Amino acid sequence: MKDVELRLVSELMKNSRRSDRELAKALGVSQPTVSRAIKSLEKQGMIKEYTMIPDFSKLGYKVLAITFVKLKKALNQEQIEKTRRLAKESLNAEALEVVMLERGLGLDSDGVFITYHKDYSSHVKFIAWLRQFDFLTIEDIRNFLISLEDTVRYRPLTFSALANHVLQMKENKE
Repeated sequence: MKDVELRLVSELMKNSRRSDRELAKALGVSQPTVSRAIKSLEKQGMIKEYTMIPDFSKLGYKVLAITFVKLKKALNQEQIEKTRRLAKESLNAEALEVVMLERGLGLDSDGVFITYHKDYSSHVKFIAWLRQFDFLTIEDIRNFLISLEDTVRYRPLTFSALANHVLQMKENKE
């Protein structure tokens, strides 16, 4: 990745609402250079979407849940495809509060969900939804629940710090 592209990604992570002209000024390059770089990064799939991070508690969400799932046995390729298809269909049809669903390793788990909920009962409904997929043979579900109403906050979700880290990694390689 070119240096200007990396710096552009970092700037967009901090604030994707800025115009190409504003970004060009921040990067010290021309506006057409920024426009071309953005199109290139989008085409490469480096930029997946432009979004913002709201204050979820002001939207009415009271709980952020990180849910770890352990399966009794690993899924074969056919089951993986079925799970992927059913999850996509269910998530689109039911408008569940799932922000992320990924396979992974650690904490004696096979997968993780990150979800936002209006209240605890909404989280309970989510767990019931998860258990409906009997072919998954879920052995254990563990949750880490975060109250979004808590007044003590350490570092809420943001990409600004990560944007700065991306640039530091590049500098450390040179």
